[in-house]
Amino acid sequence: MRQDPSPSSGSSITLEDVARAAGVSRSTVSRVINGIRNVDPAIQETVRRAIATTGYVPNHAARSLVTRRTGAIALVVSGAGSEGADAPFPGQVFADPFFGRVVGGIVSFLRPRGIHPILMFAETAEIHAQVLTHLRHGNADGALLVSTHAADPLPRLLVEARVPAVLFARPAEPIPISYVDVDHRAGAKLAADHLVARGRRRVATVSGPLDVPAGQSRLTGFLDAMAAHGHAYVPHAEGGFTHHSGEAAMERLLTEQPGLDGVFVANDLMAQGALVALRHHGRRVPEDVAVVGFDDSSAATACRPPLTTVRHPVEDMAGEMARMLLAHIEQPGRPATSKIFDPVLVVRDSA
Repeated sequence: MRQDPSPSSGSSITLEDVARAAGVSRSTVSRVINGIRNVDPAIQETVRRAIATTGYVPNHAARSLVTRRTGAIALVVSGAGSEGADAPFPGQVFADPFFGRVVGGIVSFLRPRGIHPILMFAETAEIHAQVLTHLRHGNADGALLVSTHAADPLPRLLVEARVPAVLFARPAEPIPISYVDVDHRAGAKLAADHLVARGRRRVATVSGPLDVPAGQSRLTGFLDAMAAHGHAYVPHAEGGFTHHSGEAAMERLLTEQPGLDGVFVANDLMAQGALVALRHHGRRVPEDVAVVGFDDSSAATACRPPLTTVRHPVEDMAGEMARMLLAHIEQPGRPATSKIFDPVLVVRDSA
């Protein structure tokens, strides 16, 4: 008599065994395993339960021959190290809480689908070429790209190579690549409105790098919102989205505008540095100077006092980025799409 298959014998379990356990055809099981969408969700769930019960283990090598997919996704962090930085490029990335939030959002979306991203760093032209060759040779089905500088050629190279790809943040040049982003201008307006509502009249700002679309948009959004409140001139110092650059920019502003009583800092890491400079000059936060950041990263809660900031919904954006990439992989030739997320002001103790 045939014994019921058990999880411990997964290597001998066949599609037919799963089909019998689920009460469906072998072809239906195959469609569910290969991610083909024209299967009723209730039937998909029945098949998944049968797979778990029988202990069936898909033959990924055979599956890739049929689908021409590897089941792998590349997470590519592309950019250059900051001039004068203490750590090489990968070390700088891991030091930024933003990157951890991106990875967390991507993994949370992909892991339940049995997909685990392959992390790749690309900080030079030579490594860009290696990454492109790796992807063009089919070692991954597509790329999730986080680019850290405006002149990065990799987004355009991926488009030209017809590699399915989705970019975190709007590209610096108009190219047909899908992306997710936050409404930076709206977020900066939230910061301006809050500082004005708190009665601050001598307001300044530390921007991000102005060769990056996010840096430009946050600065423009803040200046426009302050102008609408009657502030024709707002002192400005440019930073580089790093702790050190925020401290240096705040030092410049305090030298030029010693009477300032409010500041919008275009990311939380720079705001941490700005708080250091304010303490050094004996300025109390928020009594003397109100400070608002941007991102709502772990840096915001690590600040003393905890930082009022504009929430950048990075985890949700990263999950949507992964969803968009899977759609491009399933539907080659799908037009480039974008999704813009709304920011939210998170009020803490700094403003």
